[in-house]
Parts: sequence; C-alpha cells; structure tokens
Amino acid sequence: MSDINERHRDRMARKKAIIDAKIAAADKNIGVLIVNTGNGKGKSSSGFGMAMRAMGHGMKVGVVQFIKGAMSTGEEMFLRRFPDECSFHAMGEGYTWETQNRERDIEKAQQAWEQARTFLRDPSYGMVVLDELNIALKYHYLDVHEVIADLLDRPEMQHAVVTGRAAPQELIDVADTVTEMTVVKHAFKAGIAAQPGTEW
Repeated sequence: MSDINERHRDRMARKKAIIDAKIAAADKNIGVLIVNTGNGKGKSSSGFGMAMRAMGHGMKVGVVQFIKGAMSTGEEMFLRRFPDECSFHAMGEGYTWETQNRERDIEKAQQAWEQARTFLRDPSYGMVVLDELNIALKYHYLDVHEVIADLLDRPEMQHAVVTGRAAPQELIDVADTVTEMTVVKHAFKAGIAAQPGTEW
C-alpha cells in the first residue's frame, strides 16, 4: 500500500509542476467570449451559473434571453431579486414551434439584439449573458457577421456568454471558449415532464 501511495504522490508532483507552468504562462487578463452549444442539457444552466459567479465577484451582469420569454423561468425569478446587480431582459415570445410567426420572431430578435448592444457597449457590465442567441442566428433572425462584430467590439474586460443549440461556425471560430453539450440520457425520453428547478 505504501508503494501505491508513493507512486501516486510522485505522479501528482509531476502533474503539479506541469500545471503550475501552464498557469504561469497564462498571464493575460481579458474578457472572454464563451459559447455553450450542442444538443445536450446545460447550456443555459451553465450561462446562468457564470452570471451568479460573476455577481459573487461584484460584477454587474446583463442578461438578454432570445426566443424564451413566454413563461417565467427560475433563473429569471431568482436574478430579478438583484436589480442593482443584474439587469434581466426576457425578450422572446416562446419557442419557434410555438410562435409559428417568422416575421414576429425576427422583430423580437432584433429588439433583443438592440438591448444586447446596449450591454455590450457599456463597460460597467462585467458579464453579458446572451441566452439562446444561437437559435436566433440559426434561423437567420439576425446577421451573424453583425453580431460577431458587436461581440468583438465590446469593452476589453467584459465577458460575454452565448448559449443555444447549433452555434454557427463563424461564432465558434472567434470564441475563446466553446463547450458542446452532448446528450447521454434525458428524462423527457422516458415520458417525464419538464420539472421546475431542473428544466425551467
């Protein structure tokens, strides 16, 4: 047993040296553009987790929800309790298969992008969460190049988090961190309805 413990200690010491060197080399402090995409659960959940983390560090957070807005979510109800720290705008009218009105969806997405631009131009916001923006881009409700230009032109220390399935390749190419959520198993497939606290 002492041999196993000694080998483990040696392995962890070597690993620590490698990680310490990587941390020392990462010496830039700058706002990052994060994209959460894929078909799995957790894209928005991760984005709102980062919003709360940023607020915990004293950052002001701006949230714009694209597509969503027809029903109030747990994250909206929670974050609205902190109006001085988080400005929350749910600007959609529901999922695209519910609205079935492309012209209206485009109009709402463009209004939401104007609000997003307000946040992206204001250095007092340490983080901007653009929930389900990828869906608006997927359906061409917004011009991807215009969106990317605004994202890249934001204040230097401002973080931006974009969520939603089917992130366009152009956005993935310019992002600093991209995570693709994959489905392993989902309760809905077993006939379990969306539950408050886990789905909304």
